[in-house]
Amino acid sequence: MSIQTEINKRRTFGIISHPDAGKTTLTEKLLLFGGAIQVAGAVKSNKIKRSATSDFMEIEKQRGISVATSVMGFEYKGLKINILDTPGHQDFAEDTFRTLTAVDSVIVVIDVAKGVETQTEKLVKVCRMRKTPIIVFINKLDREGKDGFDLLDELEEKLGLTVRPLSWPVGMGQRFKGVYNLYEKKLVLFRPHAKQDDTGEAIEITDLDSPDLEQHIGENAAEELREEATMADEVYPEFDKEAYLNGELSPVFFGSAINNFGVKELLDCFIEIAPTPLPRETEERIINPLEDKFAGFVFKIHANMDPKHRDRIAFMRICSGKFERNTNYLHVRQNRKMKFANPTTFMASKKEVIEAAYPGDVVGLYDSGNFKIGDSLTEGEVLHFKGIPSFSPEQFRFVNNANPMKAKQLAKGLTQLMDEGVAQLFIKEINGRKIIGTVGALQFEVIQYRLKHEYGASCQYEPVNLHKACWVSGEEAALRELTSRRKRDMAKDKDGNLVFLAESAWTLQMAQENHPEVRFHTTSEY
Repeated sequence: MSIQTEINKRRTFGIISHPDAGKTTLTEKLLLFGGAIQVAGAVKSNKIKRSATSDFMEIEKQRGISVATSVMGFEYKGLKINILDTPGHQDFAEDTFRTLTAVDSVIVVIDVAKGVETQTEKLVKVCRMRKTPIIVFINKLDREGKDGFDLLDELEEKLGLTVRPLSWPVGMGQRFKGVYNLYEKKLVLFRPHAKQDDTGEAIEITDLDSPDLEQHIGENAAEELREEATMADEVYPEFDKEAYLNGELSPVFFGSAINNFGVKELLDCFIEIAPTPLPRETEERIINPLEDKFAGFVFKIHANMDPKHRDRIAFMRICSGKFERNTNYLHVRQNRKMKFANPTTFMASKKEVIEAAYPGDVVGLYDSGNFKIGDSLTEGEVLHFKGIPSFSPEQFRFVNNANPMKAKQLAKGLTQLMDEGVAQLFIKEINGRKIIGTVGALQFEVIQYRLKHEYGASCQYEPVNLHKACWVSGEEAALRELTSRRKRDMAKDKDGNLVFLAESAWTLQMAQENHPEVRFHTTSEY
């Protein structure tokens, strides 16, 4: 089968939202349609043990939130769909930002009662910067929430999106009767607590003036739907696939993921309009998926996916050509050839070995410490993929070994967890003390928990008063002068790069004024 055919079959997308908007539930229901799982297990229930949900880390099950991006693939109507379910919690935003480099489009989940929330604003901003096509799913229609038009206004004002509803709700909360699919001209009736494979009854009603409408939803609801659907058609632009693919128009769907309602309409439309794998930018040139030669990049590393085997997996997005098992490829940063005996694809934590993979696929490579986030693999060409930075942390703690007998385990655990990009490690030049920097406070808890349960190491934190960590660059003489004058503020990151640890905004400003030849950067990708 040609690469062109394989590319046309693939759709790779991320699901993003504020915590608790129902992102993981939506992911589960999509997997259900693909036959990838048979039972949907609510993330917080005990069914978790038998359901293949996307939250598979022990700490995620306990807290009922996603803390790591999960990668899942399934087949639907002859297409290969890859979903990346991202953490919604702002403390894990960095993982989500990096994951967005590996997808071709996104679905944004909005809670009908809460509307657009802060974390959603930040993530959508990143998508708009990259012109990523966005579909919006307004969730939890079985509860009372904001008016449909008010929500659409909010999407336009707060997220800067131009929207076009492709389905419209008939009531909400206790009055919720279903949705009218404006895209396919069908009325889908809602039945609460329907079986998982029962997606509601679809009735073809091409003309909303038809008296059949009253029979199904009653006189008042029919009148309301006619009025609102007509208004939606008049107020919002026609759906234009090209505008959607260019990131200029966002289709909006309404539904209730927990009741499996409105999800099929979303998925059916998604596979029709969503982009096939797109070109990727490198420092050297643009990589086209149709190129014969293989190229891919690592956007995530996960240690101990299976605690029994202590395995570490690098997630690689394939960008061009065909990736094959047991074939030598160039690891660009290390400038050496590597081959992989058991590359895997994922269904959350379930993995299976594959012989070949194509652009758009996400492949797991077993890794003994060779990979870092952002690494490239190619058939020989030197390529550096762009847009996969480490961000300057906002919270800092000294990390101390709580059990001297386990120093080795602690060192190994810290190295591996930092390679995952969950946090950053800085080693002070003056005394060698280790400082962990994270985007959010919850990360410290996750690191402590994973060190204990996955590496058998205990650590304690000690507060450290820091405002910002900045990577520094410049002429060697200028850096030497900075280091000698500000020795107590200097550290190295885990890759040996020089970092300035500023105690306050004023300290940073003074350092910049006193050392004009040195450049201070807030991301490692300067």
